[in-house]
Amino acid sequence: MTTISSLRDFIVDFTKLHDTDSDPQTLQTEGAKLLRRLVSRDDWLPDEFAQPSPERYSQYLLHCDPLERFSVVSFVWGPGQKTPLHDHRVWGLIGMLRGRESETQYERDAMGHFHATETSFLEPGEVATLAPGVNDYHLVANALEGETSISIHVYGANIGGVSRAIYDPETGTEKTFISGYSSEETPNLWDRSRERQAA
Repeated sequence: MTTISSLRDFIVDFTKLHDTDSDPQTLQTEGAKLLRRLVSRDDWLPDEFAQPSPERYSQYLLHCDPLERFSVVSFVWGPGQKTPLHDHRVWGLIGMLRGRESETQYERDAMGHFHATETSFLEPGEVATLAPGVNDYHLVANALEGETSISIHVYGANIGGVSRAIYDPETGTEKTFISGYSSEETPNLWDRSRERQAA
């Protein structure tokens, strides 16, 4: 049975962490522990925020801090789906909930061209980090040919409202975009009536 309490606990704990220390490095280090706990179990994500789209990967907003200090998003990857090379311009955490994800990192040279450096894979329960100026250029894909994969992302802003860019790896051409979200709805975190009925 799906119980959203794990997501609610994560958001409460991450908000407390942010209120205590807003240093990006601390938020990533301590936040990764909280995210690892969240993605260690796969019984909390509501089905409507786990649906792949046949056209492209989906980006569902699960929560945005009222002051837009951070956001929590489920990325749902259908078979063969991937992002273009892109950046974020804010810190981020990526936790693998279901399936498998590949990440190819890129470096930009003095001429503005990009070069792939390494490809790594994220398995369920694992967490990766990203930071501007460190490892902010990457291409992400579903590493499973015939299955849906789902990762949970935490960003240091309302990522659906951040102006950032996609790039042509060969020419370095930059195109700015604001991603928005795949759904206009967010999960109802605060209604505990179902949990009380089930108890």
